Amino acid sequence: MKSALVIGTGLIGTSAALALASRGVLVHLADQDPDQARTAAVLGAGTEEPPEGPVDLVIVAAPPAHVAAALADAMRRGLGRGYLDVASVKGGPRRELEALGVDLTAYIGTHPMSGRERSGPLAATSELFEGRPWVLTPARDTDTEVLNLALELVSHCRGVPVVMDADAHDRAVALVSHMPHLVSSLVAARLEHAEDTAVRLCGQGIRDVTRIAASDPRMWIDILSANPGPVADLLSEVADDLDETVRALRALQSPDEAKRRKGTDGIHEVLRRGNAGQVRVPGKHGSAPRVYETVALLINDQPGQLARIFADADMAGVNIEDVRIEHATGQQAGLVQLMVEQKAAPVLSAALRERGWTIRQ
Repeated sequence: MKSALVIGTGLIGTSAALALASRGVLVHLADQDPDQARTAAVLGAGTEEPPEGPVDLVIVAAPPAHVAAALADAMRRGLGRGYLDVASVKGGPRRELEALGVDLTAYIGTHPMSGRERSGPLAATSELFEGRPWVLTPARDTDTEVLNLALELVSHCRGVPVVMDADAHDRAVALVSHMPHLVSSLVAARLEHAEDTAVRLCGQGIRDVTRIAASDPRMWIDILSANPGPVADLLSEVADDLDETVRALRALQSPDEAKRRKGTDGIHEVLRRGNAGQVRVPGKHGSAPRVYETVALLINDQPGQLARIFADADMAGVNIEDVRIEHATGQQAGLVQLMVEQKAAPVLSAALRERGWTIRQ
């Protein structure tokens, strides 16, 4: 691939453009908002100048509701040899394109499973897709050359290609992305009018659960409007589970021992199923989940603290698999949790103590 046209310079489009430009691909940028395209160009994602002829690949990074129209327009204008979109739903846009009567041999639907709470080109990074699944949904009539161009794009972005049926993809993302986002928003909504004294007690648990609720509502309305059925089906199942859980909790309040025992069994079953589902979440680089040892240490909220910790871990020859930071409410301090291989935990703890860090048991 020598040239590409990115239509839509938000987070995903600009991140893909940055990755392609860093690999020497000539990237042209287009957006309904000229200022947004200009910002992406200033960031080094490509040029605002229109291509002089057909590019190798046209990448449509528009909201799901506008994907089909943008693709059909680009195809009719002959802007590229191959066309793809990066929308978070796949079945709907393809059916819309079929209804519009365009030639679909040059098209493939794709979806990079990556994002951030922030949107727009200023949130973009060329590393956004690194190590993340990038779904490809080729159809029977998809040209091999177009599939290869899509695979080349994924490679340049350092993603991991995953081939799926379009409708199966939509059911899957409803489960692992769309439904969880709404549940996160529902939990976060409980905080809107909560007393300040309660909110000040927020710890890492509530931060973890509500993190994705910070995303732009307008973007999520577009996403959910394109995939409402599968999401509604899943939320209905969650609602049934919530009803059962409420009944179990009410039973725990009963003076009747048999009812309390039944309530305990009900809550235990909810927690057991949660454990069973959580262990199926893929681990690092999509591998089977692994159990790591946690080394926790206290830090002050001063510049360079994390850099020192990582440097000290490197000097100890220990690889940090994951890291979490829990900020102390009302204090300029925090707790850093370093996840490492079990055999490396005592080595890292000893090394950090030797360098003056306070290890929390």
